Amino acid sequence: MRRLSAPRTALVTAGTVLLASAAAAVALPAGAAAAGCAVTYAVSSQWQGGFGANVTVTNLGDPVNGWTLAWSYAAGQTVTQAWNATVTQSGAAVTARNVDYNGSIPTNGSTSFGFNGAWTSSNPAPTSFALNGVTCTGGTTPTTSPTSSPPPSPSTPPPGGPADITVNTATKYQTVDGFGAAVSIWGGAWSTAETQTLVGLGPNQLGLSIVRTGLSPVSSEWATQVNALRTAKSYGSNVKIMASPWTAPAAWKTNNSRINGGKLRPEYYDDYANHLNSYVQYMRNQGVTVDVTSVQNEPDWHPDYDSMDWSGTELQTFVREQGAKVQNTKLMVAEAVNLNYGYTDPTLNDAAARTNIGYIGGHLYGTEASGRLKPYPLAQQYDKPVWMTEWNLHEADGGGSNIWGNPANATVWNETLDDIMRTVHRSMESNWSAYVWWYGKRYYSFIGDGESAYGTVAGAPLKRGYAFAQYAKYVRPGYQRVGLTKSSKASPLEVTAYSGDGKVTLVILNRSTSAVNNAIVQAPQNVSRAEYVATSQNASAASQPVGVNGNQVTVNVGARSISTVVLTL
Repeated sequence: MRRLSAPRTALVTAGTVLLASAAAAVALPAGAAAAGCAVTYAVSSQWQGGFGANVTVTNLGDPVNGWTLAWSYAAGQTVTQAWNATVTQSGAAVTARNVDYNGSIPTNGSTSFGFNGAWTSSNPAPTSFALNGVTCTGGTTPTTSPTSSPPPSPSTPPPGGPADITVNTATKYQTVDGFGAAVSIWGGAWSTAETQTLVGLGPNQLGLSIVRTGLSPVSSEWATQVNALRTAKSYGSNVKIMASPWTAPAAWKTNNSRINGGKLRPEYYDDYANHLNSYVQYMRNQGVTVDVTSVQNEPDWHPDYDSMDWSGTELQTFVREQGAKVQNTKLMVAEAVNLNYGYTDPTLNDAAARTNIGYIGGHLYGTEASGRLKPYPLAQQYDKPVWMTEWNLHEADGGGSNIWGNPANATVWNETLDDIMRTVHRSMESNWSAYVWWYGKRYYSFIGDGESAYGTVAGAPLKRGYAFAQYAKYVRPGYQRVGLTKSSKASPLEVTAYSGDGKVTLVILNRSTSAVNNAIVQAPQNVSRAEYVATSQNASAASQPVGVNGNQVTVNVGARSISTVVLTL
């Protein structure tokens, strides 16, 4: 790796409430707010059982350094996730406090934050607010009346008609091994709860089926990840563990260092094989089966952190002569930065070496630009599944602080849909069997790490996690990608289909700015049950209506969304 620096949201728009006041001059305690403050409380989205709200506080009195806004809910609503503020609730009373990057409100200045919440029979807006303990004067002036009952669901699409997506299970492609992410390679481990969120299949869990871990050159460090890996195995469903070494011990290398590349001395090839084997057996004794063991992370990259250089012929020699010593796991070659075939072809073309490996691995840095985000014929010829084992992209950092903690942020969503999810789709179309992201827990990844500058909550699912789960949670290990055809109406959609467990599962990307409504999916036989779940800028793992008629189902595919259709046959 090259080191680089929520609950669902909108479906139906609801009302906006403006709380205004006269700018009366009132003597206040130091640090308090003038009673002339104004609060805009906007229910920006609402669905059955949940809502999203945005709040803007404008100070019309004395400047405020550090603020607390308080209000009460009259109908039992509860706050479930917040961004740009720390929001707590006790009974009906809710308190929002500034975080470090929005601590002051100058006179006539404002600050904003948002949150998701839950509601039952009604969702009236609060009628009064207090800023730093002083009630904001003035009445409530709704600009649009907020809904007080569940909004109507989008209409169920009418079933039946010419098919827009026809699934052909007789046309078979690769078997899927899974979708996953890495634990911290040099840092701490995921907690038990965080691991369960990442690999679990329940509500607000992401369903990862591969966990990648580092294989340290220092055996005393192996214990760090044991609990997370054991939890992933026991709590998840058919989760595979992959171990990647960044370097051999320094004394075995030509540069006598863990960092800056350097090659493994040939006289230590057997020691290195025994080192890999010792790790696998250690984990096995801890109750963790290491399913896949890589020979080397990025053999073509020698940065100033743990790294080791190999050529393709050196990897071939090592695997041929030493690979059989690594027991109770399958070896992978060789995780080159951009799936450079020069690091894998020599092993594939050597019958003796080839028998000692189970997988071909590579990373996605520059792979598409180099023309290798496509099927790998030599790997397919010898029945060696191709795994994409690392990619890391978070250019959306440049959009400003705290954006990653806001599930409705457009910059983050565009990067997630157009870059990350598009490459997952392309990887599947390329007959690759796995897609493994970089760190699963990071402010730009699947669950937050709590880094305040980016506004995430440690352990809480992020928008990118929900999007990735549209594959990970529903396309399970052992499913096989199958054929499909599309009508011209469905041409904006990027679709892959999978068969397994008596189900047909389709993952649909709509990166266009227009919805494709009443899209008809035709299965190979009658459908007994249909589920349709979507994630977009304003929705996270939100159930959608679906019409069923024999072997056809009808769905509305939202603009700028990724969705999954699961058909039980």
